[in-house]
Amino acid sequence: MQRETIVVQADKEPMAGVAFPGPHQLYRHPRVAIQSRQLGELHSNNIRVKMLYAGVCGTDVHLVETNPETGYIRSSAASEIPPEGRVIGHEGVGQVLEVGTNVQHVKPGNYVTFESIIVCHYCNRCRKGHFNQCRKAKLLGMEQDGLFATIADVPAMLSHDVTKLVKTEQDIRALACVEPAGVAYVACQNTRISGGDVVVIFGAGPIGIYCAMLAKTVFGASEVHIIEPVSLRREFAQSWADAVYDVEEFFANPPITIDVVIEASGVLGNVDRIFRRINGNGRVVLLARSGKPLVLDATDHMITNAISIIGSRGHLCGAFIDILNLYKQGRIPLDSIITNVVHGLTELQSLLQSPEKIITENCKILVEL
Repeated sequence: MQRETIVVQADKEPMAGVAFPGPHQLYRHPRVAIQSRQLGELHSNNIRVKMLYAGVCGTDVHLVETNPETGYIRSSAASEIPPEGRVIGHEGVGQVLEVGTNVQHVKPGNYVTFESIIVCHYCNRCRKGHFNQCRKAKLLGMEQDGLFATIADVPAMLSHDVTKLVKTEQDIRALACVEPAGVAYVACQNTRISGGDVVVIFGAGPIGIYCAMLAKTVFGASEVHIIEPVSLRREFAQSWADAVYDVEEFFANPPITIDVVIEASGVLGNVDRIFRRINGNGRVVLLARSGKPLVLDATDHMITNAISIIGSRGHLCGAFIDILNLYKQGRIPLDSIITNVVHGLTELQSLLQSPEKIITENCKILVEL
């Protein structure tokens, strides 16, 4: 069976002088292509899915975006790009065509949405239920071929049956967005947002806006402040925040006190600039990857006030179930962040060849496959 895919290829050239290079120091000169690929025999633990919609994530953008000075890709998230290229994409929804012999929880015809972290279930992190930190995890669309394809073979363990939630085309589009909403949900859990908290969010991309949405409507924050340099995204974020600022506008007049900081922009210098405003027992969560160091000047303030800095990765450990239940109850409009739907792989390829437009002219883009 043939399928059409979006593939990223790159030159593997470890950066000189770097002992343990990340992807942003390993892969140069990315190219985006449409490839026809043959599907082989379906693995017994996989499902074969006709993809309906896939979401374009910032990580996808950073895989095809380069540092202009070096030519290396921007993405520092775990990635393996083989010589033949990697089928990218890790957010989406589709309809099951076929199931492997070991698969019991879905059947042909079901609508499914997908987690994107393939865990081993055997390492000490998995044994303790910390699946987001699985020591042998593989990322869909980054380390294993992903969802930017007309047909995708996906580990069944990643799939959630959402058939009962699909009533309209709007539902199908919304269910393509569960993965980033799950990431935001875990971040809110990790910062222990509760009633009365003042929350500051750097970055009004999809995950930043979902963090705002969840902080207010689910976790009970009293105030949410969003900082975003892109004017379109600032306008888009206003529905979910008490105040929205350009960067310097915020630092000129920040809230008097802050309980939670969510860093979803990748500009880590923002954390240091705001750190002395954080309340006692405040929490900072780092979400966005940039490959850059976090430099913190106010360590005495951190010690005196027992401020926690937390890294947050993933959407496992029940987040998908909670997001799907919240959507079923009408409490989170998952589709409200969608600003554009492109049609087919040719339009997607063209979009990925101008990655700056994805950030400056959109919030969430879906591709209809």
